[in-house]
Amino acid sequence: MSGPAPAAAFDAAGPTPLYQQVKDYVRRSILTGAWPVDHRIPSENELVRLSGASRMTVHRALRELKDDGWLRRVQGQGTFVADRRARLDLLEIRNIADVIRRRGAYSCDVIRHERALPSDEIAEEMETGPKADLFHSRLVHRLDGAPFQLEDRWVNPAVAPDYLGVDLTRRTPNEYLMRAAPLSEVEHRLEAVLPGPVEQHLLGIGRHQPCLLLHRRTWSRGRVASRAWLTHPGDRFYLATRFAHDEGLPRSPQTEHMP
Repeated sequence: MSGPAPAAAFDAAGPTPLYQQVKDYVRRSILTGAWPVDHRIPSENELVRLSGASRMTVHRALRELKDDGWLRRVQGQGTFVADRRARLDLLEIRNIADVIRRRGAYSCDVIRHERALPSDEIAEEMETGPKADLFHSRLVHRLDGAPFQLEDRWVNPAVAPDYLGVDLTRRTPNEYLMRAAPLSEVEHRLEAVLPGPVEQHLLGIGRHQPCLLLHRRTWSRGRVASRAWLTHPGDRFYLATRFAHDEGLPRSPQTEHMP
């Protein structure tokens, strides 16, 4: 069980309806990690006492949170924090804004959106000349205000010349590139990493919190269109995939040994 909510968490005389204050309190407790997955939250009676709201108001708040995927109810046992980690599928290219909107409110911080000279290693991956400028963007995608994914992306101007003119707070790089540079080939590689100082700062996590790093390189019309590093806090994502079995596909997972 969690400790009692601070008195300042609820204000019956404030402009925000009490049922919304109860919802905000529960979501905030989940997003900050105070209530982890499978944690049993305070009962309706406890929340009535803590918030000063009616039982009907608390019931409405918890019902809406359950419908939105934040909570799950177990008959005779109580209400628990649901597993809301996003699914990472190596066989799909999904718009991160759509993934987030299925769980709550989407917002985005644009840290960089510029023309820049890449390192030799990135230029080699982009298959461009060593002294050729590329487009570079770095964004933090947020769920209900909390960091959800850090996206660091280099884009080939020859494939997507209008990239710098896109308002990335309103249209994600994925959404733009899927239209401007239709995919012909995709390369995915996933690894577990510990965050560096930049990732710690932008994702608001500690240096010992594992992350899932998805490397993505895409081609369009025979040219490399973009190279992206997509970093996700490990406690907010899980990896899954599904594919149709064919005689040409292995029946058991094949281990890939990293060099």
